[in-house]
Amino acid sequence: MDRENNAGLSPSCRPDPQKRSCSCQTGDLPASEIRTTDSTITFANRLDHFIARWGWKRESHRVDPGLYRLGNPTPDTPVFASANYTLSFDALRSALAGTDAWILVLDTQGINVWCAAGKGTFGTAELVQRIGCTGLPGIVRHRKIIVPQLGAPGISWTEVVRRSKFLVEYGPVRATDLPEYLRTHKATPAMRRVAFPLKDRVVLAPVEFVHTALPMVVAAVLLWFLAGPVAALAAVSSVLAGTVLFPALLPYIPTQDLSTKGLILGLIIATPFAVSFGTNPALPIWANVAGAAAALLIMPAVVAYFALNFTGCTTFTSRTGVKKEIFRYVPAMALMAGTGVVLGVALGISRLLGVI
Repeated sequence: MDRENNAGLSPSCRPDPQKRSCSCQTGDLPASEIRTTDSTITFANRLDHFIARWGWKRESHRVDPGLYRLGNPTPDTPVFASANYTLSFDALRSALAGTDAWILVLDTQGINVWCAAGKGTFGTAELVQRIGCTGLPGIVRHRKIIVPQLGAPGISWTEVVRRSKFLVEYGPVRATDLPEYLRTHKATPAMRRVAFPLKDRVVLAPVEFVHTALPMVVAAVLLWFLAGPVAALAAVSSVLAGTVLFPALLPYIPTQDLSTKGLILGLIIATPFAVSFGTNPALPIWANVAGAAAALLIMPAVVAYFALNFTGCTTFTSRTGVKKEIFRYVPAMALMAGTGVVLGVALGISRLLGVI
């Protein structure tokens, strides 16, 4: 984003021209640049959110890191930390409508708070550096910064206190609870609970589907010509099940691991295709068995693989759980898919040679 003419900034995120830019380089702490924002979510903001949800131009949905002025903050006004992902920043500023606040935006490379905390970009080092390079200690009299609860995995409050003298206070999970939190200075159990309702699960589907749409179309076209329309439909069904149906049904599929949940869903989706391939009267029994087996091996493996993509954005697993799943199930998925492909190729070659 152009920091000189701010061509890429939305109207709600223009810097104060009286302040110098904060480069945030190690050992270089110039006077801070304070931007001004507001709580209004414009049509342009909503369009940006929609495009981000579909994974379009993923790296462009960000605001400049630094310190932002919301309303008319004073030296005693609360300071909130946020990621420089537009959806995270906009959720915070819109929730604080009518509230004066300072917003300290960390450079998370355009990643939301939760994922950035896991990656370490919404982390202790970045928070401490951003406090220093924006000149925050000279702007506010207090020494407290409110961090989203979902950012806690990346923030060590003891290190922040030691290195910056600022006390970290973990706010509620949802930005919408901030007004009540500020009024009572207390987070209720409901504010601390991480929910993952249908709306939050389904909203993840578009970006996952878009990432796989082109390979899905290519695979479907090839299978149409090599094995027929049913095989092409099987490819499309596998992708849709793994990217759209899986997040919607996530809490209702038994087992704890997302990989095994994906295998179960994939097996259900594959069953009709296995029956179709396995009961073709024009083929010998061994070919029917091989076709059914190929569907039962490939489709569950594909759905389970896509299911793993949701490990970083659900409340159903942890960082260590993700690692365990990868090492435990990915080799099995690869073996299943590889065996199924071998069976499918063998059937295709048999068909070309006129054996079946």
